[in-house]
Amino acid sequence: MKTWHEIRRFPLAVRLLLVNQLGVNTGFYLLIPYLATHLTENLGLSAAVVGVVLGVRNLSQQGLFIIGGSASDRLGARGVIIAGCALRTLGFALFALGDGLAVLLAASVLSGVAGALFNPAVRAYLAQEAGERRAEAFALFNVFATTGALVGPLLGSALLLVDFRTSALTAAGIFAVLTVAQALVLPARRAEPSGTGLLGDWREVLGNRAFLAFALAMVGMFTLENQLYLLLPDGARDATGWDGAAGLVFLVGTVANLALQLRITRSLKIRGSRGRWIVVGLTVMGLAFLPPALLPGLVPVLAGALLLYTGVMVAQPFVMELIPGFGRPGLTGTYFGIFYVVSGVAAAVGNAAVGWAMDTGEQSAAWLPWACCALFGLASALGVAWLHRRGALPASPAPETAAPVGERSRA
Repeated sequence: MKTWHEIRRFPLAVRLLLVNQLGVNTGFYLLIPYLATHLTENLGLSAAVVGVVLGVRNLSQQGLFIIGGSASDRLGARGVIIAGCALRTLGFALFALGDGLAVLLAASVLSGVAGALFNPAVRAYLAQEAGERRAEAFALFNVFATTGALVGPLLGSALLLVDFRTSALTAAGIFAVLTVAQALVLPARRAEPSGTGLLGDWREVLGNRAFLAFALAMVGMFTLENQLYLLLPDGARDATGWDGAAGLVFLVGTVANLALQLRITRSLKIRGSRGRWIVVGLTVMGLAFLPPALLPGLVPVLAGALLLYTGVMVAQPFVMELIPGFGRPGLTGTYFGIFYVVSGVAAAVGNAAVGWAMDTGEQSAAWLPWACCALFGLASALGVAWLHRRGALPASPAPETAAPVGERSRA
């Protein structure tokens, strides 16, 4: 009930963006985890071709976040969000309707570009609309995103009992509904000219050394979050010999997220600086990989998953809250876009290292990938702690003294 009351305190635009993230993750995860199987088993494509199709989607998204962020600043976040959801509707529909390689590549590109557009734009819009309550807004954003990441695969598994095309069309339908809802509900906000050209905006952000150092320091958070879909599910399956055990990892995280995320954020917000809590969260994320490294069985894996989700709940809302504080308001989207490019590339390298550790330790050193992840988390925590100690992080927002957000939004 407290969570629902907190949601209602935000303006309609923020509430829609929360529901939007639930829909985005539901639509994404009901389709993408099963795409490789469809391409190989149903369409008979080689592993190399499948890798190209999936790689094109990922590259289109990760490489173009900066475009989506800049477009949000210059054209307004509302239009960029709508365009992104419309493009993903088209991309997912193409996966359902096309079997040829050219169509599949087009679907991958459209789906990736869509994510590159709406991901930074949604976060920029949310940061602007939530005002002084950004931390709570991003905490709720995390709750809705985590719930969608659980619902999506469950729904996808059920729809695959019919066929893959049904899953793809359902995912496309979800994004179509989101596109219409945003066009009808999201208020337009006039984009303020930055006063410099596009390249000038990028130079300004890339010249912010404190921001770039922070983005690189967050490699641990993104790398370890990705282990919710790689190392932890693999550990659960190995411990039980049951493929369904992987779902327990997401179930534990979703229940914890729904019960604790908002309480954790609201409690920590009034107790110390954001930088300190980000360090604590990253440390907990790193320590989460010690139980599976030291003890065999499903229980240590699930305990690690719970600790990992807890660390994310502590750190992530404050990370999202701080990013706009590195620069001026007119470049919020660009800061989010470049943050995801830098940390995404760094996390890709981190994931490659974890994959290498999994392969290397498979025979005689099962603890190796878990230890590798623990080191990533602790190294990131040390990096942020160093930045915090040097005063390189934006100052924590002052305690709330203004009118409630709903009233401020009507001013």
